[in-house]
Amino acid sequence: MFVLLILTSLFFLLVFWVFIFDRMMSDYKVEMTNDGMQEFCVLLNGPNESQYHGGVWRIRVELPDAYPYKAPSISFVNKIFHPNIDEMSGSVCVDVLNETWSPMFDLVNVFEVFLPQLLLYPNPSSPLNGEAAALMMRDRAAYEQRVKEFCEKYALPEHIQAAPEESSSDEELSEDEYNSSDEAVAGMQTDP
Repeated sequence: MFVLLILTSLFFLLVFWVFIFDRMMSDYKVEMTNDGMQEFCVLLNGPNESQYHGGVWRIRVELPDAYPYKAPSISFVNKIFHPNIDEMSGSVCVDVLNETWSPMFDLVNVFEVFLPQLLLYPNPSSPLNGEAAALMMRDRAAYEQRVKEFCEKYALPEHIQAAPEESSSDEELSEDEYNSSDEAVAGMQTDP
């Protein structure tokens, strides 16, 4: 009897998963990153009313084995300037993903509600990016300009066509920096 209960639960969980994943595939561009279905990327457009409008972000999603009972891991692959998103790792500070996750939520909630709300209403009092939070509180116009610069540099649709590691890499070195770093690595010194 217990085995039948477990099998029935697993069946309904599988049906739930297929329904949600099918909806994600039809509403969003989803890119599989591994052979399994636990890690993939979803393209997210910036909300219309936000400073991020016109930008497109590749969001990495990793589903834990206990999903939907445990929250997915969500991170931005291409850079974004936002108080609640770590600029280097792309990790997101959203209470519902970190502390108050419930199996009632699903990936559709993450992409239709949680992430758009995060972009529409940044919270500088709970920062992962201290520079963005301080700038937002100190000089709103400068903050909005910086958001716009990041959108133009890292989140235009043509940037998304590049490989994920290309769109999130640090700026390239100038020729002089490149040559000097090669010499330092090789142990060469140049005479003045």
